[in-house]
Amino acid sequence: PILASAHENGCICLWSIQGNLVKELLPFSKYPSGPLTALHTDISTKMLLAGSKEGHIMRWSIASFLEDPQNSKNQIKEEVCWRAHSNEVVDLFHEEEKNVIVTASIDGSVRLWHAMNRYCLGYFGQPRKFELSDISRLILPCDVNNFPTVIKEEIKHMEKKKFEYPLMLDRDK
Repeated sequence: PILASAHENGCICLWSIQGNLVKELLPFSKYPSGPLTALHTDISTKMLLAGSKEGHIMRWSIASFLEDPQNSKNQIKEEVCWRAHSNEVVDLFHEEEKNVIVTASIDGSVRLWHAMNRYCLGYFGQPRKFELSDISRLILPCDVNNFPTVIKEEIKHMEKKKFEYPLMLDRDK
């Protein structure tokens, strides 16, 4: 078993049950990494979802990593990042049978998204019924104007890297 924790610096830490840090991840997208406010995995633990203070949702593929965390070839892949709300995401979950992600924001809005295509299927309180089968066009809520960013597999910047930059005094400068 692996425990996941979300942090204010945008980092997700994966821990063993013994309390040892297994992996540290940073979201990689065109949006700056902000404080993460919600985490969720699907029942089969194939995907990890995170919500941020800025209203973004990020999805990672974690299945191969969880099969063998010691194998360096089994990486966690960030697949997609999208703006779901204009305010902080306070909760989210994946309903696998309908393939829907439900997100809730601090502003009181609750929205449904197609899990794989990130299509907005609607919001709670809308006058029409949810049409879960119509994913032919990408619809964005009125307060969101950024289309989802698909993360390409060749991008490997998801792990937090530590760099050492020693300060050196150069009296000539």
